[in-house]
Order: sequence, then structure tokens, then C-alpha cells
Amino acid sequence: MSNKTKGILCIMTSAFSWAAMGIFVRLAGDVPSFQKSVFRNLVAMLAAGIYLLASHTKVKLKKGDMPWLLFRATAGTIGLLANFYCLDRMMVADATILNKLAPFFTVLVSVLLLKEKIRLPQAACIIVAFLGALLVVKPGMSGMPVGPALIGVLGGAGAGTAYCIVRLLQKRGVPGPFIVFFFSAFSCVVVLPYVIPNYYPMEWWQLACLLVAGAFAAAGQFAITAAYRFAPAREISVYDYSQVVFSAILGFLFLHQTPDLMSILGYGVIIAASVAMFLYNRKHTAA
Repeated sequence: MSNKTKGILCIMTSAFSWAAMGIFVRLAGDVPSFQKSVFRNLVAMLAAGIYLLASHTKVKLKKGDMPWLLFRATAGTIGLLANFYCLDRMMVADATILNKLAPFFTVLVSVLLLKEKIRLPQAACIIVAFLGALLVVKPGMSGMPVGPALIGVLGGAGAGTAYCIVRLLQKRGVPGPFIVFFFSAFSCVVVLPYVIPNYYPMEWWQLACLLVAGAFAAAGQFAITAAYRFAPAREISVYDYSQVVFSAILGFLFLHQTPDLMSILGYGVIIAASVAMFLYNRKHTAA
């Protein structure tokens, strides 16, 4: 099996894990999004901490690393909370595709933070992707949860900003597992002051769902890290969009959710724009 094939299998394993996380977050019921995020991040923090200790990873932060770590953690926390809020109030597949706008926000944020230039084909893909998002959001149509959908777009923006800063931190030599650990710990500390006085009593099955969601989130993080060790992003990143398919299938099986025609069309438009961006970036990188 080639490294590229291994990378594809790992990234699709990650996509399935993220999709399963979303399902279990929804199955946990009416637990507040802040409280759900604590359990999700607690499991991820423990997993990343154990990995750092077991692998004897040495972390030496340079001057200027900490502000970027805090910025990444803040953006990631906003993205995570927005995504959980959206998962609780929309179809899982709809919430997933809105979160998958993150790569397009990464390009936009890279222009501002990393001073990278945005090219015409990339700009066209971004515009097309947001037109696809409008098909999912369906603004102005009665009965459609426009508010949660817009928060879902905010989640994609937070995640895209976080991905951009992760690229910067890795270029500065900060280990990936430490970035995961720092983000998870930061997110827990930030939301705990709200969660503790407003703690929502949970049934045992709700706690189980959140712990399983955290386990799937950790599995997804490690799988995608392994994927990019086997192959570069320009060759395999497009397969991450299989998460939308997994979310739709799991949503139908466990939640009896069926996307409408406009949502399916929106999925197709966003994925098509993502494939076009992927092909352009691969060609440009090769050149």
C-alpha cells in the first residue's frame, strides 16, 4: 500500500470520526453547547497529553509563539462552540457542510495574517462556495433555521482562522500534538466559569454520548495528523469532504434526517468549489 493510499484511508477515517462525533453530540440531547464542549475537549486534552508523554515530545516555545497559540485557541473555541450550537439546531449534514467552509476562510485569513496573495481562481472558488452555502442556509424561506445556520458559518470562519494559525505555528516549529493539547486545555478553562454555575444535570446516557463524542474527536485528530504524515495536503485534503457523506448517512440512520433538494444542491456546489480549489492548489504547488 502506497503512502498516498494510507493517507487517503487515514483522512477518511478522520472524516468518519468527525461525523460520528457530530451524531453523538446531537444524541446527547438538550445539554448546553458550552457543557458539551467541555467533555469533548477534556477527552481530546487527555489523549493529546498522553501522546506527548508517551512520545517524549519536547516542546520549546520561542518568543512570539504564545500569542499565536492563544489566538489559535480562541478562534478554535469560537468555531467549536458555534459548530456545536449549529449541530443541536440543524440537520447534522447541513451543520457539517457549513463547517467545511473553513478552508475558504483559511485562504482569506492567510491574506491578512500571512500576507499571502489570493489568486483569481481561488477568489472564484470562494464566491461559488458561499453561493452554495446560501442554498443550505436558504435565507428568507419560512421554517428554515437561518440564525443557527449563520452561526454555523461563523463556526467555519473560526475553524478556518484556527487552521491558518496552525500552519504558522508549525512553520515556527511548534509540535502539532502540543497545539491540540493547548487548544483543548484553553477551551476547557475558558468555558468552565460559565458551565460550573449553570451546570445541567445529565442522565448517564447523555454523559456516555459526550464521552464517546470526545473519543471520536480525538480519533479524528490523530487520524488526520497521521494522514498528513503519509502524504501532503495537496494530494489528499479533498477526501476530507467525505465527512459530509458520512454525516448524511449517519444522520439518516440514527436521527432519521433527510436533506432537502436545495441542501443537497448546496452540498454539491460547495464540494465542487472545494475540488476546484484543491486541483488549482495542487497544480500551483507543483509548478
